[in-house]
Amino acid sequence: MVAHAQTPSPDAADPLPADDAELFDLDLRGLRRRWSGRAGLAPISAETMTGTEHRARVLGVPEERLMEHAGTAVAAAVKALAIDLDRWGDGPIVVLAGPGNNGGDGYVAARRLALAGARVVVAVVASGQRPRHPAAARNWDRIASDSGITIVRTPVARDVAMLALGLDKAAVIVDALLGTGVRGALRDPIRSAVEAIGRAAGSGVPVVAVDTPTAIDLSSGEPSRPAVRADLTVTFHRPKTGLLTRQGAAYAGRVLVAPIGIPGEADRG
Repeated sequence: MVAHAQTPSPDAADPLPADDAELFDLDLRGLRRRWSGRAGLAPISAETMTGTEHRARVLGVPEERLMEHAGTAVAAAVKALAIDLDRWGDGPIVVLAGPGNNGGDGYVAARRLALAGARVVVAVVASGQRPRHPAAARNWDRIASDSGITIVRTPVARDVAMLALGLDKAAVIVDALLGTGVRGALRDPIRSAVEAIGRAAGSGVPVVAVDTPTAIDLSSGEPSRPAVRADLTVTFHRPKTGLLTRQGAAYAGRVLVAPIGIPGEADRG
């Protein structure tokens, strides 16, 4: 049983990603030091994190602001990893974005990476023209007219297969397909996208996962099939129990825990 008695200090004590002017100048070691206070906190389950985010919104923290910090943290980690591996500018950063808020985090990351000078391709792995979740939809609107970002729609497996033909040319792949709530085997087009990520990773393309590798349960670490195996996972607010299990850690790779602006009061209860 995971103890939840430890209440973290408010994120106000940490530099928040979207407000951190030095963030994109840091390497991975620097990011780990920057967010070391987060990594040392007690781990929580996906269910507890959902409740924490809900209480943060009740306390007046907009969901879109949480998403901005999350996506900015991912973007900084992607740039740092690409530079560490001498891949920055070597090809596009390809963001595979699913239909929910995990995809919304990916849209923020894409925008921030483009601002940092990267060539960015966003593959929308969803059937809808626009995300249903309001915060994700607003961030979609912000990149939809951005001439610096190439957008590819892949609503069915056949479209994902076409995208996959060039995925091994990516500098880094960002897995923003699915966060929590995966139950059972994946369905297309998400399944085909996960398989495409796996093939590209097998050819040497590094993968950064947003919050959790797709199809890895953040509470238990149990994988669905197939599942993304990441080189680096950027999770948010506190460590997650599922990423600390043997299976979860094997899929997550290195893990960074980034602050996203959740006040300490939201962790109570």
